[in-house]
Amino acid sequence: MLTPRERSQPITFLAFLFVAGLLLCGIARAAPSITLSKKSGPPTSGILVSGRGFEPNVGVDIYFDTKDEALVVTNGKGEFDKAGIHAPRSARPGEHWVTALERNNDKGAQDPFLVQTDWSEFHFDADGTRLNPYENVLNVHNVGNVGLKWSYTTGKGNEVLSSPAVANGVVYVGTNYRVHALNARTGAKLWSYPTTNGVLSSPAVANGVVYFGSFDGSLYALNAHTGAKLWSYRTGLGVGSSPAVKDGKVYFGSDDGNVYALNARTGAKLWSYTTGGSVFSSPIVANSVIYVGSGHNVYALDAHTGAMLWSYTAYDEVDSSPVVANGVVYVGSNDDNVYALNALTGAKLWSYTTGYYVASSPAVANGVVYVGSKDNNLYALNAGTGAKVWSYSTGSFVDSSPAVANGVVYVGSEDGSVLALNPLTGALLWRYTTGNAVYSSPAMANGMVYVGSYDGKIYAFGLTSSASANAEERSIPDLRTLRPDFNLRVAEPDATP
Repeated sequence: MLTPRERSQPITFLAFLFVAGLLLCGIARAAPSITLSKKSGPPTSGILVSGRGFEPNVGVDIYFDTKDEALVVTNGKGEFDKAGIHAPRSARPGEHWVTALERNNDKGAQDPFLVQTDWSEFHFDADGTRLNPYENVLNVHNVGNVGLKWSYTTGKGNEVLSSPAVANGVVYVGTNYRVHALNARTGAKLWSYPTTNGVLSSPAVANGVVYFGSFDGSLYALNAHTGAKLWSYRTGLGVGSSPAVKDGKVYFGSDDGNVYALNARTGAKLWSYTTGGSVFSSPIVANSVIYVGSGHNVYALDAHTGAMLWSYTAYDEVDSSPVVANGVVYVGSNDDNVYALNALTGAKLWSYTTGYYVASSPAVANGVVYVGSKDNNLYALNAGTGAKVWSYSTGSFVDSSPAVANGVVYVGSEDGSVLALNPLTGALLWRYTTGNAVYSSPAMANGMVYVGSYDGKIYAFGLTSSASANAEERSIPDLRTLRPDFNLRVAEPDATP
């Protein structure tokens, strides 16, 4: 017969298990977590937030930094799925925090989001206009305070004609016989990859792969993190054209007279189109159409098949790379003209005659076309009419292609200068002189300006004052200090913010 003490032991053990289970459940409930649909992106990025481990059927506020952007209600399991928020337009480059916080207490979860305003290929992106629409650090008021942050010497005889690409904290640029990957903040060399001839082509970065052409006759695809070769495609003649990457395809031109479309993952040829001359121009992709210059012509090709849709004949070589904005193709020619063509038909809308060759590729922003000429001028033209808005004399050839970011126009000059101009007036805002000609085209990313020079160096410029916002350190928001927005309505989960 069991004693009272012996009879009480199973009861005590069961009670212990019950209490332990409650404690474990409490611990699990006390540790909510969230996941983000993406971990990085530019300002205005849509972010889907999902959470679990919250109290059942409670309101949860979702913050970007300290701003309450959405209110959701958890289900009976304490979960919510794909609540849509956006990174604010004003969010500066660097690490930010997304917080999900129960409305009635301080129970919540946080996850970092990295804001980046990368410049991933020559045109900014495959369908770009050499305009970085996300830049929010440098502007007309503070660009005069920009100074040299670092420079990297690529080696004796390694003139830099290639234009930089900037992605995920790395600067990629070509020189004679090599492509370099540098830490975007410090300029420290991460890796380099040798070719057997010069690299004038500007790299393009997409999905962890860097693509570029070489005058050794090949287009290369390298692992963007390690520089390891993934594949190469040989055209037979030099590749000075800068590739464009879109929808899993790489588009580029070659001195063999062809425009190519390759599978971006494998390098397999999808199609090629034979033009009337070398293809030095860099293609752009807009509305499933490839626009590119070759010989005396501008071509529009079907992006899926390579079939020619139309061509326009200029009076001399078209080495300039086209851009497309609002249904219009803008491009320069060695016949001294800048052309505006109907993107659907190729019909000429207007042309503007400069004093010499126009090898520079245009940039378009806010109804104005910016383009350089070998007559020593940078021009601003009305995008609708071609009328000159202003011109700025650099004192030397302008083969560099201008770029625009946050109300500032940047360009290089053969006299070795990198310049920043007011886009409305053409007034000089800032100038830095390198050791030789600047044919490379500037790239603006994350509050920095990157450019190569014929002196064999790659330069990085940024704000010199301690107020530089792209060096700003942000701490994780304290859950106890976050204040809900009581005007928010409960949001339905959104799969496509």
